[in-house]
Amino acid sequence: MSGPDLPPATAPMTVEALTGRWPTGAEKVELVHGVMVFAGHFDERDLDTARRTYPGRRPVINADGGLEVHPAGSGRPVPLLGDPHHR
Repeated sequence: MSGPDLPPATAPMTVEALTGRWPTGAEKVELVHGVMVFAGHFDERDLDTARRTYPGRRPVINADGGLEVHPAGSGRPVPLLGDPHHR
């Protein structure tokens, strides 16, 4: 669940946020070629949370709105499910 009505990543967790924010809002989680793929609809606030949760790893939103957490490395990772900014 994404949208401007949700609190920022630094706000306390609520029941509504619990069902729509990463990681508890993930519909499914898979490990694909060493990349954690969280199915759902996430946004920049979820990326901020993932960066704090997995320091050194490289989280990114994919074309399906899911969250991918790539291993450590340099540069922005290429999403396994395509880049939403380059459709």
